[in-house]
Amino acid sequence: MSPTRDYWFPAKRYGWGWGMPTRWQGWLVLLAYFVMLGATIHVFGPDRHMGAFILVVTLLSLVLVGVCWLKGEPPRWRWGDD
Repeated sequence: MSPTRDYWFPAKRYGWGWGMPTRWQGWLVLLAYFVMLGATIHVFGPDRHMGAFILVVTLLSLVLVGVCWLKGEPPRWRWGDD
């Protein structure tokens, strides 16, 4: 298997960042993120605990970006076919 096929998250074709997962591990990470996001909304609804809600959503999102950084293609600006 080539090294590029080991990435869980491929680079976006245009812009900076990652696209949708290409491996089951990436899909599992994305599913876990959305499940924990839903639990956060249920426990710390923005109408009840705005500060805690923002903190937890920020932390969850930072963890997701960290996983993408470690297990995705190296990020750089892309202009399409290159």
